[in-house]
Amino acid sequence: MPTRQPTTRRFSREATRSAGDIVEHLDVMWEHARESAALAPVSASQLRLMYLVDRSEGIRMRTVCTRLATAAPSVTRMCDRLQATGFLERLPCPGNGREVTLRLTPEGRTHLQSIRDQREDALHDAINALPQPERRALAKGLAGLHAQLTAGAEAGAGAEAEAEEESRPGFVPAA
Repeated sequence: MPTRQPTTRRFSREATRSAGDIVEHLDVMWEHARESAALAPVSASQLRLMYLVDRSEGIRMRTVCTRLATAAPSVTRMCDRLQATGFLERLPCPGNGREVTLRLTPEGRTHLQSIRDQREDALHDAINALPQPERRALAKGLAGLHAQLTAGAEAGAGAEAEAEEESRPGFVPAA
């Protein structure tokens, strides 16, 4: 009896290529939204940092470096620029005055929301042009992809949190 594995692999590769093409197209659209935001434009790297801080308010600077895979001096410079623009604030870390936590200011949240609104409007128009069955299939497929990507990110974040806890002064490992 013939197996369906080669067809499944081929379909998976085609879907991956298609997703990659869409991501590239979205990159161009996102760049346009980022540059045309009403407030001061920020770089793509700064925007990624803002997304990260928005998702994890009070995140430690060291964790940002790890998640962005960026050296501490580069993250510090990005934070300097975002703070000068009024989009980010640095606060002392509770329990460890040598570390810094990050939080978006109300202006930073407003700027981020403006960019998100522009992106969502463009996506809404494109998705709304699809026939209803394709919209349903897209919603189901994207929900599954999001679950897979989130599960991988959460596993990595759990390891980061554990390493962060172990580095705190006075940490005593469980027996």
